[in-house]
Amino acid sequence: MEHPITVLVIDDNIELLEVLAEGLELAGPFTVITASDGVQGLEACVAHHPDCLVIDVKMPQLNGYQLVRLLRGDAETAEIPLILLTALAQDYERFAGLAAGTDRYVIKPVTPRELAAVIQEVVALSMQERQQRYQQLVEEEEEE
Repeated sequence: MEHPITVLVIDDNIELLEVLAEGLELAGPFTVITASDGVQGLEACVAHHPDCLVIDVKMPQLNGYQLVRLLRGDAETAEIPLILLTALAQDYERFAGLAAGTDRYVIKPVTPRELAAVIQEVVALSMQERQQRYQQLVEEEEEE
């Protein structure tokens, strides 16, 4: 049996949080922890050391961009794969999310099966692959 991937899902929409948690556990080898705002998410990340975080952008207290920057700025959490999950579909929002240090920017609505595939993809990325993607992002922005 595959080792389960521990995923922390952070979203202030409680119904969506429950659907994603249940759906992910059915879709793959996942153990899901949830938090309903950025501060709870940060605390849960420090307490549980998840393999991956799925973070909503628009949340009270600490939004997704702020949380990503905090996590990337701390040596303990800097290498955890991060996915922003949001309804904000504009290119500048996507760029802001990727520039903050997230590995993927996923637009809602998303099925648990689709999200499971993205989680498995980012967990498999090496730090070198991640840094190459950041470099690509910078080069693409300079070309525009």
